[in-house]
Amino acid sequence: MAEVINMPRLSDTMEEGTVATWLKKVGDKVEEGDILAEIETDKATMEFESFNEGTLLHIGIQEGETAKVDTLLAIIGEEGEDISGLINGKTSEAKSDASEEKSEDTSAENDEESASQSSGSQELPEGVIVVTMPRLSDTMEEGTVASWLKQVGDDVEEGDILAEIETDKATMEFESFQSGTLLHIGLNEGESAKVDALLAIIGPAGTDVSDVAKNFKIEGASSETKTEAPKQEEQKVEVPKQEAKKETPAATPTTNNTANGRVFVSPLAKKMAEEKGINLAQVNGSGENGRIVKRDIENFTPSSQAASVGKFVPTGQEDFDEVANSNMRKAIAKNLAKSKFTAPHYYLNVEFDMENAMAFRAQYNSLPDTKISYNDMIVKACALALKAHPQVNSQWFDDKMRLNNHVHIGVAVAVPDGLVVPVVRFANEQSLTQIGAAVKEYAGKARNKKLTLDEMEGSTFTISNLGMFGIESFTSIINQPNSAILSVGAIVSKPVVKNGQVVPGNTMKLTMACDHRTVDGATGAQFLQTLKGYIENPVTMLV
Repeated sequence: MAEVINMPRLSDTMEEGTVATWLKKVGDKVEEGDILAEIETDKATMEFESFNEGTLLHIGIQEGETAKVDTLLAIIGEEGEDISGLINGKTSEAKSDASEEKSEDTSAENDEESASQSSGSQELPEGVIVVTMPRLSDTMEEGTVASWLKQVGDDVEEGDILAEIETDKATMEFESFQSGTLLHIGLNEGESAKVDALLAIIGPAGTDVSDVAKNFKIEGASSETKTEAPKQEEQKVEVPKQEAKKETPAATPTTNNTANGRVFVSPLAKKMAEEKGINLAQVNGSGENGRIVKRDIENFTPSSQAASVGKFVPTGQEDFDEVANSNMRKAIAKNLAKSKFTAPHYYLNVEFDMENAMAFRAQYNSLPDTKISYNDMIVKACALALKAHPQVNSQWFDDKMRLNNHVHIGVAVAVPDGLVVPVVRFANEQSLTQIGAAVKEYAGKARNKKLTLDEMEGSTFTISNLGMFGIESFTSIINQPNSAILSVGAIVSKPVVKNGQVVPGNTMKLTMACDHRTVDGATGAQFLQTLKGYIENPVTMLV
């Protein structure tokens, strides 16, 4: 059955998009995950991938044309399938909308129609707007409320930040497109829900929206679809039951925050408890339904009885925490599995002499207000080497290979939820100090979840460095659509042979993973030879 693809909302403020390029044409086969088109939003030009498989039967918006979000973009289905009804239906709908816009009552009618679409067929009180979980990235399927910046009863102006939403790529601010009073919050902090699930309700102060919240349904959703994530699922800490022993002098204190062996706790409180070594089963929760919140951890004092039992009578109790997979962790798992099992990886190992690099860095950092890292030097050296070997700076598509003339290097940064890859653009044209400043800024943003989508898009080559953790060598999975990724190990002091003599030396091991579809073994080896010249003689990077 044919599937209608509408213009997606690829940023939190996007209202319309422009098709910059179609990467598929009518009649082409489309696989799930294939890039259909490049769409220009109000923030950036982003790749839009297909969530369906089949044949591209119809293109509704041509290259260079602009259309509102949810306008017919394309139709995918079985080859030869009759889609005239879908096209005519969408055309009639578009004409109907256009006539409404020309009528005298345009604003009121559009508001009513929007409200109706947001809550299925339910009639909304006058002025009430249902706000749903937005699609804040091209691959986002669900979102988590990281924090609310408005509370029920607060006044909301158009453009105010309602909440911070964690997507599969980053934590982003979500602004309101309406003005009014925040009447209802559908998801608590830390809870997740699918795109288009009930997020909040805004309207005139004092309006009763309890029926709206209770009866909200997603238009076209199946009976199994849930608009709200199961409450407290992410905050579970399993406490196994323990058989009572007659010789035990005192039982573990009970609290009002447990139910069926579960402890309900906010993510922040749980983190604070872990840092302070506090047993959550001993904490009385003062939040809603006995939920443990931040103030409970801050004010917690272990009872003398519990302290005595914990100190002198080991329980030997098995215990574990269950942590729900974040959207970022799910996205990492999906993308890396796809890369590992679709791209034929092979690995090239080298070991570079770092004596000159160490001396060069020491001299460079002796300059006033100057400080570069070995990683900055590697980024610069890779950028220059990639210009000489565009085959390594390439991307693979089913029907073509793209050899990039620009060099955008992704630098892997570890964050608590996994890994993000901010991009140093035109790295070959930047100085070592500029590269160092950019990497430092991106790393700080990554750890604070402030990286934007623009700052993580468009890499042509990736570097992963674990040398600072003492790892001597390792292999990485290619960050598609890149054709290669370089794994950088630690600098190790060891005996080396120079001019036939064993002398003290310093070396560094690097491993490059290559996609054999685009980078042949000899091509990869030649790139590493060029890279060796820059790393072992870093002054040549300044020429």
